[in-house]
Amino acid sequence: MPHTPSERGPYPVLVVGAGPVGLTAALALRSHDLPVTVVEAEPEDRVRPGSRALFVHRESLELLGRISPGLDRTLIRNGVTWPTRRTVYRSREVFARTYPQGPRDGGRTPPFTSLRQVETERHLMAACRDAGVVFRWDSPVAAVETGQDGARVVTADGTAWRAQYVIGADGARSEVRRSQGITMSGDRSEAFHVVVDIEEDPDDPLPLERVFTYEHPALGGRSVMRVPFAGGFQLDLQCKDGDRPEDWADDAAARTWVAKVVGERYADRLLWVSRYHFLHVVADTFTDSEHRVLLVGEASHLFPPFGARGMNSGIADSVAAAEAIARSLAEPAERARFVGAFAHSRRAAALFNSEAARTALAHLRPRRRVTRLRQATGAVLSTVVPSCGEWLERAPYGPRTGAPTNTRGRY
Repeated sequence: MPHTPSERGPYPVLVVGAGPVGLTAALALRSHDLPVTVVEAEPEDRVRPGSRALFVHRESLELLGRISPGLDRTLIRNGVTWPTRRTVYRSREVFARTYPQGPRDGGRTPPFTSLRQVETERHLMAACRDAGVVFRWDSPVAAVETGQDGARVVTADGTAWRAQYVIGADGARSEVRRSQGITMSGDRSEAFHVVVDIEEDPDDPLPLERVFTYEHPALGGRSVMRVPFAGGFQLDLQCKDGDRPEDWADDAAARTWVAKVVGERYADRLLWVSRYHFLHVVADTFTDSEHRVLLVGEASHLFPPFGARGMNSGIADSVAAAEAIARSLAEPAERARFVGAFAHSRRAAALFNSEAARTALAHLRPRRRVTRLRQATGAVLSTVVPSCGEWLERAPYGPRTGAPTNTRGRY
């Protein structure tokens, strides 16, 4: 990798991507007293619409509090923790449970906090600036080269950045991953979901509860979930095979079905409408052959959103990547061992999360009549056999525990 006049560095580490996972990586590196520069393709004043990832789970809050003391409490204060979960099968309530609410500024970490991703990113960004992270905006990556002595990141303006390590947090279309020839294996769902963010009516808010409805009778048997976040709530509609996007996923269509779910007063309070297909894909490796590039978040895995595994697993990826880099910088001869262990453990976690999401999807989109029959039977029996209702409540999110490589068995 010859030196050129437009090169910058060398740096101990570069982070590519300033989404929540990249920002977490930067904070984790700073917690090891490493200088950090984040290279981001978009401008500093970018606008990122929609709720995207809503949940920051307890495990993630604890990791964030560890690498940036106080950040966990900031997210808790600015989010909401809804106390009630309800599940409805068609028009029959099959599960309802309300949990005691502790003080929001208390010492215990709640199971999660719910806020729009743009708000999570705002707080992560503030913590990064306080920690001295340097940002280079408007710098899309064009190529990444690696060798025994480090990595060379070339941005679109021709600047070359030399670093010992690169964390690729540049999302689903990761140029860092592509530059290393790393492929992703898996599949894509045919049917789509529609996600709508809705501003809450402050004068008459809906109850602070998450509600999942199987086969909503007013929506032609399509399932829908309502999830509160700070300042509003999200509706996630599961469309059927063969549904046309124009019938469900544009603003006018969304207003029509939103009114059927939460009432006419919310039809004109839509903040964002989007549709998406599920991807079940995991990178074939999370590092390059030289162990200089570490892939994290959506650069290395994409799951359906059941169980809120995407951003939360990305947070765990980033903390683990920073740990591997800090150890490798301290013991350069052990680079392959430390980075290899990161790649192995986080890929195992991603495979678990992908399969867990697949299990949830099989429940939500049953291809076999026997599965639908089990759901209908469970709904009927739920009043006398509470475990049937609890199964219907938990199944849409997939298994919660798994391989010991996952953070607390989950992410």
